[in-house]
Amino acid sequence: MQKSDTSVEKSRATDYEKHVNLSIQWNRWLLKPMGLWPCSSPISRFKQYIHRLINIVCYSLISFLFIPCSLFVVFEIEDTYGKLKQFGPLIFCVMAFVKYHSLIVHKADINECVERIKWDWKNTRNDSDREIMITNANFGRKLVMVCTFFMYSGFAFYYIAIPISVGKVATANENVTFVPLVFPFSSYVADTRHSPGNEIVFSIQLVAGCLMHGITSAACSLAAAFAVHTCGQIQVMMNWLKHLIDGRSDMSERLDDRIADIVRQHVRILKFLTLTERTMQQVSFAEFLGCTLDICLVGYYVIMELKSNDVTSAVTYMILLVSLTFNIFIFCYIGEMVADECRKIGEMSYMIEWYRLPGNKKLCCVLIIAMSNCSIKLTAGNIVDLTISTFTDVVKTAVTFLNVLRKTT
Repeated sequence: MQKSDTSVEKSRATDYEKHVNLSIQWNRWLLKPMGLWPCSSPISRFKQYIHRLINIVCYSLISFLFIPCSLFVVFEIEDTYGKLKQFGPLIFCVMAFVKYHSLIVHKADINECVERIKWDWKNTRNDSDREIMITNANFGRKLVMVCTFFMYSGFAFYYIAIPISVGKVATANENVTFVPLVFPFSSYVADTRHSPGNEIVFSIQLVAGCLMHGITSAACSLAAAFAVHTCGQIQVMMNWLKHLIDGRSDMSERLDDRIADIVRQHVRILKFLTLTERTMQQVSFAEFLGCTLDICLVGYYVIMELKSNDVTSAVTYMILLVSLTFNIFIFCYIGEMVADECRKIGEMSYMIEWYRLPGNKKLCCVLIIAMSNCSIKLTAGNIVDLTISTFTDVVKTAVTFLNVLRKTT
């Protein structure tokens, strides 16, 4: 009997680990190499120094791209299109820097969100509730995978395909050939035309580009994982509401206890949603502003490269355009999804047979409906609600700026 109990406990522990990994494994893979994954338990001073060192290296890599390129744009580029062609990558650098810093600042909030996800998996006993959570976790995992695929497709084309298609460039006055850098490097900082400096700078830029696209993927995946988990918990709560009147085998026999469990679940959902909003609102705002500008500029690059018959560059910018558009779409889509699920709580509270509740017990449904109508929404910087309507506004604004840019240049 004791052996049977032990095997059951081991099986539950294995399932628990598998389910938690289903929700957060991809996030851990993306965040940990950048020093952003929070530690659930206290770590040694040595590991703290390692994490800080990783953070400093990441900040330095982004600055290594941004500063020399900015100097090159200001002091060395004369034609208008040449300057505009570098504004898009520079804006992407600023976005990556802001998102990275915001994720570091909210590391404790990320840790609390992760712990709440673990708690929810650990305290799910009913099979139907678990199936709901597994379905949502699988959906969130697919969102993360697709987002990562799009971002690194853009990275592969922009940082690898374009340099390969251009090949080595020969200088006019000197007998020197060099690999053109993805981010132009100001001669006021260093002359990168000579070997091995050219190869070293190109390699560092490749690593920095991989880091920036990783930050964007990590931010998007974190928002998707938290939002999808929220939706899963809301659906679990609605499943409880269906059984509020008659109960369920794993529920309390007392009506008051069932009502208390549902209210506690709703409070936990609202707290988790508040925590998610606080963690992601600066990241969402950076994504909202940056993608609006970059979609406009990258669309302009596509038009100009097609005019010059540079097919490789045009295809690369098209892929970047798709990845940027998809990225802001994911943020807006998950915001819309969470808002819809919150509204469904009120609908479900009304659709149950609440009239069978005795006496004043009916008032609990009124409270739940009221709270579902004023639930927290995911926003960009607490300024713009993340909805599908916002996504269409971003696209419209970017296209408007693109038309103005075409006419003025």
